[in-house]
Amino acid sequence: MTTPANAAPPYVAGHELLAGRVVVVTAAAGAGIGAAVVRRALEEGARAVVFSDTHERRLAEAEEALAAEFGADRVRQLVCDVTDEAQVSALLDAADELGGVDVMINNAGLGGTASVLDMTDEQWGRVLDITLTGTFRCVRAAGRRMVEAGTAGVIVNNASVVGWRAQEGQAHYAAAKAGVMALTRCAAMDLAPHGIRVNAVSPSLAMHPFLAKVTSDELLEQLTDREAFKRAAEPWEVANVMVFLASGYSSYLTGEVVSVSSQHA
Repeated sequence: MTTPANAAPPYVAGHELLAGRVVVVTAAAGAGIGAAVVRRALEEGARAVVFSDTHERRLAEAEEALAAEFGADRVRQLVCDVTDEAQVSALLDAADELGGVDVMINNAGLGGTASVLDMTDEQWGRVLDITLTGTFRCVRAAGRRMVEAGTAGVIVNNASVVGWRAQEGQAHYAAAKAGVMALTRCAAMDLAPHGIRVNAVSPSLAMHPFLAKVTSDELLEQLTDREAFKRAAEPWEVANVMVFLASGYSSYLTGEVVSVSSQHA
């Protein structure tokens, strides 16, 4: 029987927290955290949201649906592989056409499961290149645009609880996410003199169809049991914290990693 403690709460209405801002989100096709934060930004009054992914068909479908609901002038999608500097630059160019990036949300990442005894250099390198170096490329590109424009912008990165906690078969992903946390803290210091804030969220378990497809029921049950509420987070619950970090309500937060979980360690 479902109890109030482990039932998802009601969806939270928007409060114009991002009113008038241009938001860029990576890895936002489909039904995960990226897609949730795009919708949340629009609900919170963003003037425009530029969102990207490597899946052209899913991007087009998402743009069509969001344009019908929020207006075609407020959404724009662009294929972007964060391992390609030119594509990252093109993504920021698209934001410039809409007035320039105010909020950069770096959600792109790649996981996988392999013991360090069996992990290949290729597996290690690909996870690090997308999850850590890709985030670095986006932080650098957005930071440069914000400095040039004199914008007191905000950058929000997506880390993970495995950046703090050991988990079997996750050495590459955990190393990458711990790197995202360190990158967030150091980039915050570099960009603070320009009035730009850099923070990160650290989710543990956010349930969406893709995760269910690639994760065994047994592992999902184990991970869920570790949660204080004995349930996975809804992607929009993580998106809410990202929006908070992007909003004026967190104006004195920078270099912080906020755990969207009960599992800080």
